[in-house]
Amino acid sequence: MTQKTRRRNRYVFAGLAALVLAMNGFAYATVPAYRAFCQQFGFAGTPLVAEEAPANGEVLSDRKITVRFNSDIDPALDWRFKPVQRSVNLQVGDTGLAFYEAVNLASHPITGTATFNVTPLKAAPYFVKIECFCFTEQTLSSGESVDMPVTFFVDPAIAEDKNLDDVTTITLSYTFFRDQDAEAEQKAAAIETRDLTQVN
Repeated sequence: MTQKTRRRNRYVFAGLAALVLAMNGFAYATVPAYRAFCQQFGFAGTPLVAEEAPANGEVLSDRKITVRFNSDIDPALDWRFKPVQRSVNLQVGDTGLAFYEAVNLASHPITGTATFNVTPLKAAPYFVKIECFCFTEQTLSSGESVDMPVTFFVDPAIAEDKNLDDVTTITLSYTFFRDQDAEAEQKAAAIETRDLTQVN
């Protein structure tokens, strides 16, 4: 093999390696971008996010909706996770408040992160969360129990969408997963703190 051929092969290999790294970086970057898109437009069963509910004067419909709550948990997460209440009935535009309870059943701290979705999917653009625990690291000590609030409302504009006339019930589902990346970072930080303490 000539030196020219070897040099060309190195360039090709370097180019392919750079392409693989770029594709991995793009894949990681698309996750938060996709999440932001879904939250902005209520796509793929993702509820919208708002800072506050509509003012009383904006609620023109007397339509009522039942909001049901569902919970799922990744088998790798040794927690108990369930909604405190199974459902609430509220008028569209009114602010609802619900709680989910999580308990760490393991003998050591565990960190979890929740994802969520709304069904039926066509109702997602009208289901608006003001506050929730989704996509936030939740670290529970062994045996620790915590109630996590969800504040939400159903946009009064749902009454103007004829495609939603048949919707009387909306289900909000949360799934908790074990956040092993967060746990690894916490362990590394604890080891670094311990080492600094021993040095001092």
